Amino acid sequence: MGELKLIALDPDDLAVISAHVQDARVETGDIVWRQAEKRLVVGLHRLDWEQTLSGEPVPGRLIAALRFDRVLACKSRNIDIEAPDTALELIGIEFYPAEPPGGSVVLMFVRGGMLRLDVECLECALTDLGPDHLGTGDADRQAPEDLGGLG
Repeated sequence: MGELKLIALDPDDLAVISAHVQDARVETGDIVWRQAEKRLVVGLHRLDWEQTLSGEPVPGRLIAALRFDRVLACKSRNIDIEAPDTALELIGIEFYPAEPPGGSVVLMFVRGGMLRLDVECLECALTDLGPDHLGTGDADRQAPEDLGGLG
């Protein structure tokens, strides 16, 4: 299977990305807010849903980067950004429109954790970086700011 690269520029596209990152594991240290660049990057370990669809009984995990551009503000709730090793589980991503083309993107995590991004417009990319052979979320861990080819 080829590595996935998806772009979302509207809520329908974002729903596709949300489906691919459902149940992804994220550590708070892999959430990088670059305010000067208006960019948020989230390093994650997502389930390989294509393996499930092809009949694999237990899907593997893929190391991936989720990037949001044109972000004006980033706020968190029930997430301790000061504890970089805290494990989070992503439930999904939703877009709430405001004055077009802007709005808010909300990343929802298990146990009520949320990230809210106020965006000029919706601009999101999901890029697979390779397999997580151990499936633990800790293998071959790279900080998001060290990931090549993100723009």
